[in-house]
This record gives sequence, C-alpha cells and structure tokens, in this order.
Amino acid sequence: MDHALPAPRPRLAIVLLNLGGPDAPESVRPFLVNLFTDPAILRVPGFIRPWLGRLIAWRRTKPAQENYAIIGGRSPLRELTEAQGQALELALAGDAMEARCFIAMRYWHPMSDETARAVQAWSPDRVLLLPLYPQFSTTTTGSSVIAWREAAAKVGLSVPTQVLCCYHSDPRFAGGVAAAVTKSYAEARASLPPEVKLRVLFSAHGLPESIVKSGDPYQWQVEQTVAAVVAQLEIEGLDHVVCYQSRVTPQKWIGPSTEDELERAGAEKVALLVCPIAFVSEHSETLVELDVEYREEAEHFGVPGYFRVPAQNSDPAFIGALAQLVREAEASDRALCSFAGPRQCPKKFGDCPHAKAKVEMRVPATQPA
Repeated sequence: MDHALPAPRPRLAIVLLNLGGPDAPESVRPFLVNLFTDPAILRVPGFIRPWLGRLIAWRRTKPAQENYAIIGGRSPLRELTEAQGQALELALAGDAMEARCFIAMRYWHPMSDETARAVQAWSPDRVLLLPLYPQFSTTTTGSSVIAWREAAAKVGLSVPTQVLCCYHSDPRFAGGVAAAVTKSYAEARASLPPEVKLRVLFSAHGLPESIVKSGDPYQWQVEQTVAAVVAQLEIEGLDHVVCYQSRVTPQKWIGPSTEDELERAGAEKVALLVCPIAFVSEHSETLVELDVEYREEAEHFGVPGYFRVPAQNSDPAFIGALAQLVREAEASDRALCSFAGPRQCPKKFGDCPHAKAKVEMRVPATQPA
C-alpha cells in the first residue's frame, strides 16, 4: 500500500508592519530618536538629521514619558499587534497555505532586523508585507517597507516577496469600521438629550502639508476611507468631518485639525463621537491624546458630549478583512498590490508606491490570479 505523506502546504510568512512603541519609561528617548532620525519623518539634509533628530527627541522625552505614564508607562502596541497576528493565523488556519505572522516594528522592538532573522529561520516559500496602516504614506508603510528590504538583504533572506500597499477603501475593512461606528453612535445618541446634535469626527494622524504637496497620497486615501465607511452607515442626516491630530512640528500641517473641530463643536453646542480612522490598534494617540487630552479640551470648549469609537484591535470583522486581503494577495502574481489589485491613487500622487516602481516585479502565484 502507498502510505506516502501528503505534500506539505506552502509556507507564507506574513510580516505585520507597524509603528512600535516604547516598552518602558527608559525606552521613550531611544524610541523617539529612532523616529526623528528616520529620513521619511525628518526631511532635512542628511548631515543635519542625526543632530536635529536627537535634539527633537531630547525635547520631547519628558512630555512623552508623562503621556505614557497615563497608560502604565509603556505602549500596548506590541501585545495588541501580537494578538492581531495570532487571530489572523487562526482565521487562515484552514487555507491551502501554512501562514505564520511575524511583527516588524519600525521604531522599537521587534524591529525589521530581528524579524527578518526569525522569518529566515522559518524558511517560508513566500513573504507578504502586510501594513497595519490602512492608508499608504511614505512616512509609515513606505518607511517600513524600505527598512524591511534592507534587513532582508542583510540576512540573505531571498524569497518571493509581496507588498500590500493599502486597503483604504476595502469594503470589508470599511464595513467593520462602519459597524463599530454604528454601535458607538447609537450608544452616544441614547445618552444625549434629543435636542443635542451629534457629529462624527473621523480623526487621522496628520502630516506636514509639504509632504502631501510633494505627492504623498495619504490624505486622499484617508478621505477615501471615510467615504467608504459613511457609504455603509445607515444613519440618516449624518453630520461628519474628516480631521487630523498629533501635530508635532511648527510647519503647516494638513487640516482641519482635530483641536479646531473641538472648538467649533463647542461653539455650536454639538456633541462629538470621535472615530480613529487611520489607527487599527489602541496606543498613545488614542488612549492619551483622544481619550484624555482631547476630552479635556472638549470640556474646556463646552462640547455637550464627547464619545469615542474603539480601535479595531482584534475585532473579528477587521481580522476577517485582513484574512481575505491575504488570500487575494496570495492568489495574485503582483509583487506590489493594493486591496483592489493595481494602483488606486490618481496619477498626481507621485509618491504612490506604484508610481515609484519602475519595473513591477512579478512573483510566482500559488493559485491562478
């Protein structure tokens, strides 16, 4: 009798790309140094950047430590990302491929160098870079992909690699966000007097206006995300605004700012439901900036009610959307793909990664595209 074992399933290493965060108070300054010496973040001549980046990090260390102290002295991002990876592995467990998730943080551990070594030790047949940034920016996904490629080259990791650049308007992702907004909106509405109006603020991390003007598609993609979410909301007469938070430099940033919208809501006596639209995990920008600092500002401006939609974390709808995005990427022969396959950004956005790819390398597909 033939007792041959079944052929092993092809191995797919899914590298979840994220920002990272300090894991102790003493990690705050080196984390900030890594952040502000990144050429994608601090766009000044190279000979100035190390000195200026360290100066900015030194000046921001104490306030950053005070912020992290509010949430236990450390960022929860690593643990939340690990949980997302475990949930995604479980969602893909019955598929034809054997998928394992790895985490590559950009500015704190585990960073790309150590993750590339772990991926190499696992000996995958393919690698998929999956950003936990729904919208592409050169400052987030772009920087993370560059760091990964450098790390993979250092350790000699040479297997077919795909990049999923964005999923800003993916209907499954948007549907999960819409479900969370709907639930939070109903709860907020129920706690407010009938005469008080409720406005949804879709708040995203901001960028200097100069970066967007130079061709970064991030703002356009954020607006596409909001449009996709609103299209799935069944809230009659919805009042909503796209705004941007977390300004950290004196130059002009994209707007309107979340702070300005708080002030406007106070003047108009409109309650607010804030939805973090570019963050898929809770971290300092949600747990401190949105939940503490902006809440205090809202009270100062006389906003009659302040509520927040939780980040996705390991919400089944979000994990399900990621799982389907992985399957579709795996079935494709594109080395670089969006949630819909080819380029989605208008041509004016020259920093779209599809515009930067002079020759789009192909990878062998395990299934017909």
